[in-house]
Amino acid sequence: MISAGATVADPLLRLFAPSHRADPYTPAAELRAAGAVHRTPLGLRLLTRYADAAAVLQNTAWSHADEAAHLHPSVAAASAAEELPTSFLWMDPPDHTRLRTLVSKAFVPRMVTRLRPRIERLAESLVDGALAAGEFDLIQQIAYPLPLTIVCELMGIPVEAHADVQRWSQDLARGFDPDPLMTPEAHAARSAAASEFMAYLRSLIDQRKADPRDDLLSALSLVEDQGDVLTELEMLSTCLTTVVAGHETTVNLVGSGLLALMRNPDQLAVLRARPEVIPAAVDELLRYEPPVQLTTRSATRAMTVAGEEFAPGDGVVVLINSGNRDPAAFTDPDRLDVTRYHDRATPPPRHLAFSLGIHYCLGAPLAQLEMSVLLEVLLRKVSVLEPRTDTPPYKPNLIVRGLAALPTRFA
Repeated sequence: MISAGATVADPLLRLFAPSHRADPYTPAAELRAAGAVHRTPLGLRLLTRYADAAAVLQNTAWSHADEAAHLHPSVAAASAAEELPTSFLWMDPPDHTRLRTLVSKAFVPRMVTRLRPRIERLAESLVDGALAAGEFDLIQQIAYPLPLTIVCELMGIPVEAHADVQRWSQDLARGFDPDPLMTPEAHAARSAAASEFMAYLRSLIDQRKADPRDDLLSALSLVEDQGDVLTELEMLSTCLTTVVAGHETTVNLVGSGLLALMRNPDQLAVLRARPEVIPAAVDELLRYEPPVQLTTRSATRAMTVAGEEFAPGDGVVVLINSGNRDPAAFTDPDRLDVTRYHDRATPPPRHLAFSLGIHYCLGAPLAQLEMSVLLEVLLRKVSVLEPRTDTPPYKPNLIVRGLAALPTRFA
């Protein structure tokens, strides 16, 4: 499958192989050192360096509407919206603007701040339960319940459906990966998850239209009555996208971020001594272990990037994990430094974990608040945080990368 020179064939294989999910950064660094642009088995060119990645992500002449065609050629165009219900994530203006605006009011910092008391109570309850257990799986007992509960409550999804929502979301997040890297079972699970989740949301929206409540699902179900035009498929995919994107990446931030801190006890000690650094530490954890490892864009006109010519329709893979560790952008990039983004006279560049430009992550304020609150609670309540294994298992996911489990001890 590799159509590249010998110097990059091996790191490309390691970058894409599920067996190397624990360390995508070494092959990414090898690729970055070998050149700014490489061809990949996907038929797309890969951008390895921060400056090029940031330039593409911020330029609206690079479209995000072709990701399904680039990564999921097995899905017929006519059924892509139902098989891969990503709503505005894979759209360009004006549809991107129209649909994103419907959801954005719930995630502005002012609205998110109102959720802090609820997030604090939930984080304290989860940490108390973990302390009582002593040894536990951090992914299932903290990383999933915290953001999943909050986004479900925000949307208005009842607690009895949370387990199903978690299962559907996991299968859909896996389904973002390129089709050639997925097993037949993963393809079938993605299709089933999309169908079942959409059917569930359809019934819930019908209930809200008849009996509105103070939740985002009710607000979206009444959009048409307020003068906007929203098809049923747009409504369903927008709700689904908000739920999946609203917690799956945060799960990975919590799991990978806490593992990074446990592996770097000196940085955990900094947070204990200087809790005011916590918000900056969240940004550093996102830079160091981005939950979304790569994204794609397509040229809408002839353009040049890193000295290479791109014709209209040509696609690129923006390698976020490589850009976030580019030494040309970040000093000592492979070192976790929780003060990196804290009150520096010369601040570092913005990390790419939330993307840049018009596709900057809508849920960024909520994810940052959830992780900040969790760190505050942990530092206040837990004296000992340690992983119970040096080799925790990772999900097979290439794009939405995260731990499958993290045996942990609290005391």
